[in-house]
Formats: sequence, C-alpha cells, structure tokens
Amino acid sequence: MILFLSLIPLAYFVGGFPTAYLAGKIFKGIDLRQYGSGNVGATNAMRVLGSKIGISVMLLDIAKGWLPVFVAKMLLNGSNIPEMTTILLSLAIAMAAILGHVFTPYLKFKGGKGVATSCGVFLGLIPVALGIALIVFILTIWVSKYVSLGSILAALTLFAAELVIQLRTNWDDWPLLVFAGVVAGLIIFMHRSNIKRLIAGNENKLNFQKQK
Repeated sequence: MILFLSLIPLAYFVGGFPTAYLAGKIFKGIDLRQYGSGNVGATNAMRVLGSKIGISVMLLDIAKGWLPVFVAKMLLNGSNIPEMTTILLSLAIAMAAILGHVFTPYLKFKGGKGVATSCGVFLGLIPVALGIALIVFILTIWVSKYVSLGSILAALTLFAAELVIQLRTNWDDWPLLVFAGVVAGLIIFMHRSNIKRLIAGNENKLNFQKQK
C-alpha cells in the first residue's frame, strides 16, 4: 500500500513538469509567462512558439496525464487490494497529475489550465467519454476558433457522456463520474477569465502560425 500511496506525489511532480515553459526557453530563449496570455499551457505555446512546437507541447502534456494512470492501473491490477480501493487510488493519482500541471511546483505553483493533462488522464480512465468530448472540442474550435470555448464545452460533454455511460451500466463505476465532474468543474474554473472575455467578445482566437 505504501508503494501505491507514493505514486500520488510522484504523479504530482510528473504532471507538474513545465513542458511549455521549457519549450519557450529551449527553442525561443523566452519566458512564455511574459508572452501571449502568460499561461504555460499548450494553447499559449502554440500561439507564441508556433504550431509545431505547440502541438509537441500538447502531446507531452497529454502524456503527463496518461503515464501516471497507466502505471497505476498496471500495478494495481496485479495487487490484492479491494476493487473500490484500487479505483480510488487510481483517481487520486490521476488528480495529482492534473493538479501538478495546474499548480506546478517548478514555477511557483502557477501552471496551465489542465486541459491537455486531463485529456491524458481520461484517455487512461474513460476513453469512450473522452472520444465524444474530443469531437465536441475539435468541432467547436473549427467553427469558432476559440480554444477556451472548446475546452469548456468538452469538459461539460465529458461529464454528460460519462453520466450516460453510468446510467447504462447501473452505476458500476460511479466514482469515475464524480471524478469527471470534479475535473470538469476545475477546468471551467480555470477558464473563468476566458469566460468573461467570451461574454465581452474580446477573447483571443487561435491562429496557427509557422515557427520563425
């Protein structure tokens, strides 16, 4: 049990790895926090550093969420720990990875908004609901060019999709639904300034640019 509990802080530090910040330093010699929105997430990396670097950052941020969940499930599935305990431990590890990204210990606890890392987490936990949410995310960005709006609607869709799944399976894995709701709420909260700009009509649109 001590081994499994130790995965929680480990997931936090893995999730907190400042991918976008390091990409700015390595490829452009800049502090990403001083450009664009000032956020050290994939969207700002794409906006400031270019689409190629931005997409690479996004994929690495997704991996930060997926890897801890994958390792946790692999280890826990081979243990004799009760099923509900394994689920709760997996969710604790998953949440630690997301919180690590949002409140990264490497940058004075100021990180990204958690979307890409949450995507990685849900890829390992509820891939069907995630797939539906990704469709909404892509369509929203394609139509509106607002990544923030796509993120918010995708978070809501993820929860709604998982709710339908749990209804159809007699609530077999109800903690996953609760977890999806908590993460969706966190993502929406992290986008509160974006919501204000969307309402005011001055939110930044995503423009794919070439790396200079």
